[in-house]
Amino acid sequence: MGCSHAKHAQSWKEPQEHYLRVLEDPWYRALAEVQNQIFVETVRFFESRGYKAVQLPITTTSISSPMGLGSDSSPVMVSMFGADTYLADSMQFMLEYACRLSGTNAFYIMPSFRGDDPDETHLNQFYHNEAELVGGLDDVVNLVDSYLRALTRSVLDHHTEMISSVCGSVKHIEDFSASDAPLPRISFDEACRILDMDPALVRKHPKGFRSITRKGEACLNRELAGAVWLTDFDHLSVPFYQAFDATRTKAKAADLLLPGIGEVVGAGERHASADLVADALNMHQVSHKSYEWYLEMKRRHPLRTSGFGLGVERFLGWLLSCSDIRECQILPRLKGVEMVP
Repeated sequence: MGCSHAKHAQSWKEPQEHYLRVLEDPWYRALAEVQNQIFVETVRFFESRGYKAVQLPITTTSISSPMGLGSDSSPVMVSMFGADTYLADSMQFMLEYACRLSGTNAFYIMPSFRGDDPDETHLNQFYHNEAELVGGLDDVVNLVDSYLRALTRSVLDHHTEMISSVCGSVKHIEDFSASDAPLPRISFDEACRILDMDPALVRKHPKGFRSITRKGEACLNRELAGAVWLTDFDHLSVPFYQAFDATRTKAKAADLLLPGIGEVVGAGERHASADLVADALNMHQVSHKSYEWYLEMKRRHPLRTSGFGLGVERFLGWLLSCSDIRECQILPRLKGVEMVP
């Protein structure tokens, strides 16, 4: 996967001049148009299915990737008006709350903040399209399949010529959007067998759980010739809130891997009861303190829900055949860099 733009631009490396280059570069005009189409189609898609949009704060006391077993990111703590809080890495917990408030499914589009170092596939500040529904993992995986097909078809309907002009081809988008068949799924155990437990592709934690590297994700996309859902992770490798399977060793969770980018969507079923959440917090060695409200909500209002988060810039990278998602933000906010404006 490559993009002629990504090979020569990298104007984000010039934080004082980047905004001027954006105004002169057809790549960023195309990016702005596709971003707009994703926003418009996202609202249309979820509204047509009866989902409620929620407007939420960007600060939280309950981060969804706390430091502990299964954490894959660093929280961003800030001090506001004399009180310490966090910038939201996700507001998935609030979507669970919104499902209980409205009695139906919910979604939002908002920024996420991470303390990670940015690179070709990671951003420390990015946009998240997230949704939560009443139901199980299969329900949310099927929802994502339909949602991404709706996005790709909408983008093709409105911007085929523009995307072709900056990327050279839209064949990968056409191939993805051509079918309504469910995207293929493989279990984490199957993936490890395919990758032959190569340590460059599969990492094993001292506590015994495993994770697949970016290189491993790329190998799976090549071996399986396209997009694939990776399911049934070792539970300790995912955040505590993902539901247990019957053995309590695996999680009812799934990541969608797209060629050239890797994970673009993370999805999962949530624990339905407070007792299960408490067990998971203990297993993952996470303090209950910041999640007492979450436990109380589940005690008083138990509900089986599932949800997903789409990393918008990663999806844009796949759409626009760009191998570096730092090229997929009009005004980046990169860790340790003072950007203008």
